[in-house]
Amino acid sequence: MVLANSFFASLLLLATAKPMASHTMVVHESRVAPAEGFVQSAAAPAEQELTLRIALKQNNIAGLETELYKVSDPASEFYGQHLTLEEVTKFVKPMDETLAAVSSWLSKNNIDAKPVTPTGDMLEIKIPVSQANDLLSAEFSVFTHVKTGKSIIRTLQYSLPAPLTQHVDFFHPTTIFAPPLNSMPKFVAANPAKRATPSSNNLPDSCASTMTPACLQLLYGIPITPATQQSNRLGVAGFIDEFANQADLTAFLTSFRPDINSSTTFALETLDGGSNPQNDPGLEADLDIQYTIGLATGVPVVFISAGDDNPDGLNGFLDMIVFLINNPNRPSVLSTSYSFQAETDLPLSVAIDLCNKYMQLGALGTSLLFSSGDGGVSGGQGGSCGDFVPPFPAGCPFITSVGSTGGINQNAGINEIGSSFSSGGFSNYFPIPDFQAKDVAAYLAFLDSLGTIPESGRFNRSGRGFPDVSAQGENFGIVFGNQPGTVAGTSCSTPTFASVIALLNDELVAAGKPTLGFLNPFLYSAAGRAALNDVSFGDNPGCATDGFFGHAGWDAVTGLGTPNYPALRTAVGL
Repeated sequence: MVLANSFFASLLLLATAKPMASHTMVVHESRVAPAEGFVQSAAAPAEQELTLRIALKQNNIAGLETELYKVSDPASEFYGQHLTLEEVTKFVKPMDETLAAVSSWLSKNNIDAKPVTPTGDMLEIKIPVSQANDLLSAEFSVFTHVKTGKSIIRTLQYSLPAPLTQHVDFFHPTTIFAPPLNSMPKFVAANPAKRATPSSNNLPDSCASTMTPACLQLLYGIPITPATQQSNRLGVAGFIDEFANQADLTAFLTSFRPDINSSTTFALETLDGGSNPQNDPGLEADLDIQYTIGLATGVPVVFISAGDDNPDGLNGFLDMIVFLINNPNRPSVLSTSYSFQAETDLPLSVAIDLCNKYMQLGALGTSLLFSSGDGGVSGGQGGSCGDFVPPFPAGCPFITSVGSTGGINQNAGINEIGSSFSSGGFSNYFPIPDFQAKDVAAYLAFLDSLGTIPESGRFNRSGRGFPDVSAQGENFGIVFGNQPGTVAGTSCSTPTFASVIALLNDELVAAGKPTLGFLNPFLYSAAGRAALNDVSFGDNPGCATDGFFGHAGWDAVTGLGTPNYPALRTAVGL
């Protein structure tokens, strides 16, 4: 609150500066046509109010990245010394001249602004379409998403006064055409076909047809001893009107974790008009809550529900992270089973800004785990794609991307294989981070040894590789709408791996040690990778190809592999 009041005072003071003289307008962002799946239907009503965000240039985002790696690299003397919000603010807040230039321009146009972020690097304004068109030399129109029938107001181009371009990253939402989030696992109520019977892991035969918390505990050595640290919370992100149902959770615990009190519940936090009505269970939300509570025994779980009243143009994705950055009681782990089907669903400027928000949250000590997606190398585009399609945010280096594995190939003596739906590949937006440079180079050399399969021209050889890790993701037993059944997808794998991290954090806190925070430098370290089960078989078809192939070490199907809790426990110093 002090930060917000201080910002308002400085903004008011700066607004009294000499107004910016008239300058040539320069195109800041543009696109030739709306994204695939959207059609332009009409000019936007002149009187309709728009809520727009202004992303200001941050003063030292590179410095924050340096600090993030200092506190996240196990080899660093600063490992585990997560930053405070005040420390993050010093790197992210705009320069005074940026605030002065933008506030003067807004004042000249009689526009009030309020900060969206505690660092003041993003402002929000509300103006009618007619004023937005004049202010930005734009033509805002109504566009309709054909598949869902939902309409949005966007423009294909906007401009800024030339002097402002050095101070403003972007206006938003303007040229973004983000389709609905991709997440939905498929619910199968009937008995699924049996997979090969597990033998080498001493798992019950029932695990071949239905994966349960007990199966995962045996497979990965996950403890059943209840957590003890109430300060260590596990967050579950909820979007697109997906609601977590308590009755379904109770039935799930009764069936699959009878050793846990069946009345165990979860906390609720909301943003953007979010809620959690109990008469409308959501398949994704039920899955995420049942497997975090069902695996992270005793860890306090909070369901964070983003509503439809989100002005971020990203289905609440940006607002969720800003909400957590602002929250002094933020969870130590956030599990998100949603993604955008393609990086190009977001303009590069918006993708970079959101990725940098993940950096901020990671620097504050929260581990961010996202599902890699369920479209193989097609990013949900089926067989219609030419180049491989990386989803977002799987390619952001500041999150941990989680892929999926399946059952047992007894003939080859393999414990796990990569799931065919598991998205993996290389980002077109983000370069290879240092922590995985050697792994990507080794994997590319392996692909080159195969010849033209997959064709190297269909993906970005200099892009950040994903996923980072994986976990089981097939035939997960759940209760949905009071009916038992199974689901599959990286939506299953993500809460599974997140639960492992939450349990490790519980033990770390109990031992007087810091939580793990940003995971990737640890996972890619010698100690981290040695504590994972390497999965070297499987592929992820798409775009009318076999996609990528599993390989010893990191690969673009299962990443570094699946969790081994006892080994991870040792690797983090417990």
